[in-house]
Amino acid sequence: MPTPTNLILYGPPGTGKTYATAAEAVRLCDGEVPEKRSELMARYAKLREAGQSRFVTFHQSYSYEDFVEGLRPVSPDTGGEVSDGDGPGFRLAPVKGVFREICARAEQARKRGGSAPFDMGERRVFKMSLGRAGVEDEVYEGALAGGYVVLGWGGEVDWSDPVYKDYEAVKARWNEIEPGVSGNSGNVVQVWSFRGHMREGDLVVVPAGNHAFRAIGEITGDYRYDPTGFRTYNHRRDVRWLLKLDEPLGVDEIYAKPFTQQSCYRLSDDHIKREALARLLPGEAIEDDLPPDQFVLVVDEINRANVSKVLGELITLLEPDKRLGGENEIRLTLPYSGDAFGVPDNLHIVGTMNTADRSIALLDTALRRRFVFRELMPRPELLAAASAATGIDLGEFLRRVNERIEYLVDRERQIGHAYLMACHTRAEVDEAMRLKVIPLLQEYFFEDWGKVALVLGDPTGQRFLERIKLKPPPGLDDDGAEPRVSWRVRDSFPLDAYGAA
Repeated sequence: MPTPTNLILYGPPGTGKTYATAAEAVRLCDGEVPEKRSELMARYAKLREAGQSRFVTFHQSYSYEDFVEGLRPVSPDTGGEVSDGDGPGFRLAPVKGVFREICARAEQARKRGGSAPFDMGERRVFKMSLGRAGVEDEVYEGALAGGYVVLGWGGEVDWSDPVYKDYEAVKARWNEIEPGVSGNSGNVVQVWSFRGHMREGDLVVVPAGNHAFRAIGEITGDYRYDPTGFRTYNHRRDVRWLLKLDEPLGVDEIYAKPFTQQSCYRLSDDHIKREALARLLPGEAIEDDLPPDQFVLVVDEINRANVSKVLGELITLLEPDKRLGGENEIRLTLPYSGDAFGVPDNLHIVGTMNTADRSIALLDTALRRRFVFRELMPRPELLAAASAATGIDLGEFLRRVNERIEYLVDRERQIGHAYLMACHTRAEVDEAMRLKVIPLLQEYFFEDWGKVALVLGDPTGQRFLERIKLKPPPGLDDDGAEPRVSWRVRDSFPLDAYGAA
């Protein structure tokens, strides 16, 4: 089992930290990184689609409730579980944040072990409700124990006759019971979907509200009429349960849209995340003792939030030996849900930190002890292709600029190579300087244009800047007032602007 990684990539802006997280995520999940950038980003996109990698950006308002769990208003209309005492309004219920969601996914992968992904083939996928979550749990629990799915529509009619594979036959039969019934009636649509449309080998996803699911099974038998004595749940199909979750996962893990209120319907193939679904379900056992799927949570701009407040008790759980499966495994009780919670050892955390915003020295020492820090500094040598395309020695220019910044401020506020890497023409270089590099220098030096000019090698205002002398206004010149200087960025830069200075 690979050792869990807690890594922060830090450095000045424009040094490729966010891009490096993609390579790190692919390496942690696959063990190797493609050499071509296009192949790397394609694989990274696949990992995100499969749910093995998630991306979140911290900001000043980001909180523990967003990251781990918090109380949110839920109601039956918004997909929340209901209880007998619920009224027409809403209630507050604990809702998982992005970290708990990916932990649940990683924990499920640990339970599945190193088996191959489930063979999806051309299987169709249906949403299949089993009672109302929180009210009719006995329907759900009975179905899990008995190995079946059951439908509450269709009344006390035996739909076993092969003729009812046809939608019009189901509609005609129900019109005998309720003359004039619409073709959109649940007793028509739901019965036909369950009886006539669903077939052996199809998958059924059991929801927990409209935004989560709690079980997945494979249809193994034809429809049969089997009165249960509980309301109208008289219609069954045998199922091999592939996944039974202790706590529901978000529907967006496997499907791009929330569920609807219909009891039984086929999910759109265009919205199913087939690779994510395949990796969630057990496939054929692999002879080699392989570790389970690895998961990566990328936290961009990790230092922009109050990290200690966002992580809370996770500070302890992130340590490799405290992870689930570690030597000193720990589970803590979460404050809102009261659930016992631990961090799986197949989850890696990769953060990025812009040192121009905040120094590492200002981070919480408890956080620093639990993360490995890898510095990413400007790499002028990566500008060789851009230099050849533009005819400007951008590498040498960037070296000079950064040496001056380090002399005047510090090494943490340099200019990254990424600002100039995509330039193919002189006009694109000028635009990058005007719109990105010079504004960043203004920020570094708090609008001290004299220092900006020094960094650009333009103290007299002949290259990138224009230096304008301001005469004292009438009335001050008699007092011996000194002229002042105004600076502005030139509309166009001279041909020698990027030369040595």
